[in-house]
Amino acid sequence: MRDLKAGISIKSSTSLSGSFFEHTTILIVEHDEAGTTGFVTNKPFGKSLHELIEFNQAKPFPLMDGGPVDRDHLFVLHKRPDLIDGGKQIPNGLYLGGNMEQVIQAINTGGTNAQEIQLFIGYCGWDEGELEAELEEGSWSF
Repeated sequence: MRDLKAGISIKSSTSLSGSFFEHTTILIVEHDEAGTTGFVTNKPFGKSLHELIEFNQAKPFPLMDGGPVDRDHLFVLHKRPDLIDGGKQIPNGLYLGGNMEQVIQAINTGGTNAQEIQLFIGYCGWDEGELEAELEEGSWSF
């Protein structure tokens, strides 16, 4: 089996039909001895950034439904470390997290776009060994 690591995408199988994960692609952003974290990258949230109360002064910007865990928070993946401080570099030129005020400023000034920044409501998380077991049973594929 291919090694799990940050930067890899996995796709759900038909065994997950009828669940939150039906027809999803997940980008793995962290994988270590504590477990695995990722974001669903192909499921729009259905609201725009400016429709969230705490970001009602922001310009319209798409939100993605990142996963069923911690849906009270906004998470960011970006390719703009020149505009956004504090992100953790992961493979493929992506950064996880960073200064949210700078993210909003970049969006509001038009200094970036949805190809450079993705915003997620929630994330996907697995404890140590859980995702490997799900891959082994065929729930996910690379």
